[in-house]
Amino acid sequence: MAYEILVLDIDGTLTTSEKKVSERTLNAIFQIQERGHRVVLASGRPTPGILNLAKMLKLDEYGGFILAYNGAKVLDCKSGKTIYEKTLPMELLPELFEAAKEYKVGMLTYDTEGVIGFHVDEYIELEGRINHLSVKSVDNLISHVDSPVNKCIMTGDGMYLAEVEKKMKERFGDRLSIFRSEPFFLEIMPMNIDKAYSLERLLEHLGMTKEQMISCGDGFNDLTMIQYAGMGVAMGNAQEIVKEAADYITLTNDNDGVAHVIEKFM
Repeated sequence: MAYEILVLDIDGTLTTSEKKVSERTLNAIFQIQERGHRVVLASGRPTPGILNLAKMLKLDEYGGFILAYNGAKVLDCKSGKTIYEKTLPMELLPELFEAAKEYKVGMLTYDTEGVIGFHVDEYIELEGRINHLSVKSVDNLISHVDSPVNKCIMTGDGMYLAEVEKKMKERFGDRLSIFRSEPFFLEIMPMNIDKAYSLERLLEHLGMTKEQMISCGDGFNDLTMIQYAGMGVAMGNAQEIVKEAADYITLTNDNDGVAHVIEKFM
């Protein structure tokens, strides 16, 4: 079967170690879109942190998609419409904010303009820099959240945050998905969110099957979509568990691994 849709993780997959997209990869992506193939950017990043990259790849012109927050939101770049979304229960947000104060950790979420942070530390600043977003420091996170959010992150030093993670799972583990994406980031998300589940919703929307899809990734959060896709591709720099699950292992993100996949299979 011909592959019609290409799903790309961003950090460690599409972008190099310097957070750039190589010219060869960029041209390969333009060429398949010219031929009618769809491109999806699937990342743990917030939506505002993906928009510039999507524009650079011309997803708004060719009809590509953004899958943000590890799958909690799927956006049609051409129409600007949300195809699928799962948000944190609004009634739990005050409890989460109180927990951040109690444990004396930083906490962030996002609005349409950027990052909103309580007890802003170096890690909240880092989240802003990674996503090229402004950071707004606030005393009360809840009073600045006027619409449902897809994700919150608690921040702090790794050893201490490991203790906070245990306590948070005891308090909220039956209602929320709580995990560390980095030693200093404790992510709080709606239950049962992953990239594969959201891609299934997108394929239903498009009337396509998973056999028509290639997924490329390098990290643990890419595992489900690599297992789900018709062809799951691990980057040469991927974690070992991702390589074991993949149908094909391409070159590294610093050696045009994505372009290699496009040229070989699409």
